[in-house]
Amino acid sequence: MSVTTTTAQELAQKVIQKEKLFILDVRNTDAFADWKVEGANFQYLNTPYFDLLDGVEDLLPELPSERPILVVCAKEGSSIMVAEMLAEEGVDVSYLVGGMKAWSEHLEPIKVADLRDDGELYQFVRLGKGCLSYMVVSGGEAAIIDPSRMTEAYIRLAQEKGVKMTNVLDTHLHADHISGGRTLAEQTGASYWLPPRDADEVIFDYQAMEDGRLLQVGSTQITVQALYTPGHTIGSTSFIIDDTFLLSGDILFIDSIGRPDLAGKAEDWVGDLRQSLYETYEELSPELIVLPAHFMIIDELNEDGSVAEKLGVLFERNHGLNVEDEKEFRTMVTGNLPPQPNAYQEIRETNMGKKSPGEDEQREMEIGPNRCAVR
Repeated sequence: MSVTTTTAQELAQKVIQKEKLFILDVRNTDAFADWKVEGANFQYLNTPYFDLLDGVEDLLPELPSERPILVVCAKEGSSIMVAEMLAEEGVDVSYLVGGMKAWSEHLEPIKVADLRDDGELYQFVRLGKGCLSYMVVSGGEAAIIDPSRMTEAYIRLAQEKGVKMTNVLDTHLHADHISGGRTLAEQTGASYWLPPRDADEVIFDYQAMEDGRLLQVGSTQITVQALYTPGHTIGSTSFIIDDTFLLSGDILFIDSIGRPDLAGKAEDWVGDLRQSLYETYEELSPELIVLPAHFMIIDELNEDGSVAEKLGVLFERNHGLNVEDEKEFRTMVTGNLPPQPNAYQEIRETNMGKKSPGEDEQREMEIGPNRCAVR
């Protein structure tokens, strides 16, 4: 048997299409327990590479014959070796090119909707990290919201669409991943917008995205409207696009709500969080389609791989929106905070412009799942 390869893009399609797959993850047990490739129809076996140095014979009875087998490791080297050992035993097997490093960085663009006047809205799904970012295309221009640091994906789609990036926006100062906003603006000449209440310590120039601000994309009437919704951060700002879509940042997710503690101010900000969710959002149309900046579990993906749901549906189904007693809400939020994101303080300082880590260091800072939601 020969060893074949699976790219992160090919693996993304297997996730979206809910294909059957058996993943042999040869990372250490703690790394696997913390973070793995998620798929609705995936099966897993975690056997550390060092346990296989003497051979893979004991592994063979645990491998299925009816599912494709993919070997995964951190950066691909160990998975190549294990895949070759399995092939020598007659197993049809592939390995993930670039390992979990490549999986963490892959962005899958999915068209969410057609907008008026031939405009389009795209969602970039970062399946390996749970991050979501957006591109509004209209009238030869594009606006990017909450971009990841892998800016090539946005530039590539803009080039394919023949549009110029004019505006880049962040809904808040991120703490779980490094924003590509400032870099993307520098690369394209676009304006970079940031909520000013999150920017007290920012050391670079930016445009203030304040409550009620309207941005027009292209020559059409598609607008990006800012709505101040603090709680995850003191400056968290939601965007309403084309009177139809609510980009909720890290305030509201499909299956959870945002955590208020990534600046160490959970008790101070939990009241803001409740007000944003239970008052500001309550006044909006239930027909608005919520597009968050993260997803928590693979079950939140729709059939086409997008992450979206009507606001009215979330008010019915999302437990975080259905706690009537304010004291109970405070206890629920502050008592169910997951571990802090990996290197979150260093990530915040990088997004402020105070630190300039190299590419390898940035990658290491982001390793692991996103932890922006209340559990």
